[in-house]
Amino acid sequence: MRKISLLSKQGSWEGTQLGQLTRTDEREVIIKNMGWNLISPLVRCIFMYKQEDDKREHCLKILDQLAQLCNPKELFLGLLEQIEQASGEQVCQTVMLLLQPLQTVLLKLQNKKAYSLGLSLAMIMNQLTPLPVPYTKQQIQEDKLGLCQCCNAVVDFTKPFVNEVIKNMEKSSEYNDMELKEELLKFCMKCLKYPLLTAQLEQLEGIEEHPFRHFATEIIDVLWDIRELIPLVFLHHKSISPHWENQEFADIEQKNSADSLACLSYLMFVQHFGIDCFPMVFSPSYLLQCNMKHIEVLLKRTEESMLSKGLDLFESCLLRMEDNSLLHQYLELRDFINVPQDLVKVMTLCPIEHLRKKSLNILQLFIDKFDTEGKYTLFRCLLKTSNHAGVEGYIIKNIKDQIHLSLTRACDNIWFTGHHLISLLDLVLLLPEGAETDLLQNSDRIMASLNLLRYLVIKDCESDNQTGVWTTLAKIEQNFLKPLHVGLNMSKAHYEAEIKNKKENRREAHSSNTVCSVTVSGEKMPAMTTEMQLQVLHSALFTFDLIESVLARVEELIEVKIKAVMDENS
Repeated sequence: MRKISLLSKQGSWEGTQLGQLTRTDEREVIIKNMGWNLISPLVRCIFMYKQEDDKREHCLKILDQLAQLCNPKELFLGLLEQIEQASGEQVCQTVMLLLQPLQTVLLKLQNKKAYSLGLSLAMIMNQLTPLPVPYTKQQIQEDKLGLCQCCNAVVDFTKPFVNEVIKNMEKSSEYNDMELKEELLKFCMKCLKYPLLTAQLEQLEGIEEHPFRHFATEIIDVLWDIRELIPLVFLHHKSISPHWENQEFADIEQKNSADSLACLSYLMFVQHFGIDCFPMVFSPSYLLQCNMKHIEVLLKRTEESMLSKGLDLFESCLLRMEDNSLLHQYLELRDFINVPQDLVKVMTLCPIEHLRKKSLNILQLFIDKFDTEGKYTLFRCLLKTSNHAGVEGYIIKNIKDQIHLSLTRACDNIWFTGHHLISLLDLVLLLPEGAETDLLQNSDRIMASLNLLRYLVIKDCESDNQTGVWTTLAKIEQNFLKPLHVGLNMSKAHYEAEIKNKKENRREAHSSNTVCSVTVSGEKMPAMTTEMQLQVLHSALFTFDLIESVLARVEELIEVKIKAVMDENS
């Protein structure tokens, strides 16, 4: 035994010599009980030789012989130890090298087979998880660390155990030995979180068989074979593991489960993996309801791969629905309020432009699917929670569109006319902080509000007063128009004074190249010359002039309408 180990460590032996030593009958007992000690030096030798070297091939044959001859329990621990000790670029190579002997050993174990399989898969996944997931087409093709190849090798490694579960379930519909099934389920859940949640799963041109798409298909197949695919889709984040006494561990488990289930929904409803197995009996609105929690999980993430999956899943669910078909009662569910708020955060905070644009399109899609009362309720919610002038301006434009539909259609719409609309206008036609409101920061909202008021004054005659705007005109003037006048005068005076100061400072310095340092949120912004500062200040004044011109037009229209009514009455 010592001679075998020494020869393998030195790497100076002929492979046939070591093979003969392991095959002799008198040494079989020693090999059986102590052969696991050879795993470490043998693995070192395999990695030392090049792929085409005959000695490497001999080492691989000896590894297979050890798997056949050694005590399964001892060799199992030796193999796991080698996987655990692997690091960096050798992780995937080591795992792929030892999968076959590990499978052979596990199949030999009668007692604790499920436990040992679970331990093996957990060890393998713990080693793979720190590795970066190839994302771009080039990274996937290069597969520098071998992760793509390794993931597919690991799922192949599980197939004999999946087949065992299938056979046991076929033998009895009341299959009670759940341990092996549970370990396979845990493995699939881990794979959904890593690498699939992070991976790029769109079909890429030039890659005939996308390794992660193939891996996703295999994981879905395993879940279907062990009869867990459909139950998982409707699990709604209930933990599949035993309850933890430690709340911190329980929270981690819950988060991991939520990530995995969100990825599973993405695979089924966006990429259509396993969709043929899914019963087509559920309404689009019910499928949206089932997926809202998963969408919420993904939209709260900041990574591009996960955010894009959340947006794709949301879009896919909405496109299944007809416009105006989603009942307002769904907004009583917390997820239906949380998700649009998360969508607004993506629209306003995400640094990735195409995701911001997509989130805006999806918000409009979400609005379009609700019935009239649902739209009304959603608008109220977003106006109160978005805290972003651009978003508020967008919502106000949508309100104007709904009012237009209400006024031009024959059907009676109570939600965007009369007292319901007046209640909504109370949120729209006001300045958040009165005359002291930052008009520049809130310019999008203010312009949208003025355009809405202008539309109402033009479209709704005082005699009809369908919208109720004429009834509440005094309140609008008090809360919106008068404070806006005061705010505009204050803002224009402030910016004109700033422009005057900048020009005087420029003359004193005899140069237009004086540089100004600006700090935002603790970070120093690129330096601005005096000319650049003046340009910004003039731009602000232009915005104020634009607001003032629309305000003047609105007041003129109101005055004309009121005068016309007075003339008629006289």
